[in-house]
Amino acid sequence: MFEVSVEETFAAAHALRAYRGKCENLHGHNYKVEVTLQGDELDGAGLLVDFVELKRWLRAVIERLDHRLLNDVEPFDRLNPTAENMALYFYQEISRALAASPHAGRVRVARVTVRETDSASAVYRP
Repeated sequence: MFEVSVEETFAAAHALRAYRGKCENLHGHNYKVEVTLQGDELDGAGLLVDFVELKRWLRAVIERLDHRLLNDVEPFDRLNPTAENMALYFYQEISRALAASPHAGRVRVARVTVRETDSASAVYRP
């Protein structure tokens, strides 16, 4: 089994709904997102997926969120913008990009980690 991972960062603000405590107030984070892909077979060049391609997919998702109030951005205008929900969102978006690529059926998203701080993160694994 092969795995490849990339990380990217972005800054955004949010306010948690249905939460009691400081985080119900508007605040921001410098998020770090790590996406790991997994598969059994390499392509003809000996790659699972080119890092450049995976970074492009991840940056396309981040571009929608960077320097925004997440509560105003779909789907977080309805869905609570927790790190857990963000990890699921990144999983879904990267999975869509992967399904539309030549890697479909050979490679899958193994996990997504969203770090709000150096010591706090959420992971989604399908």
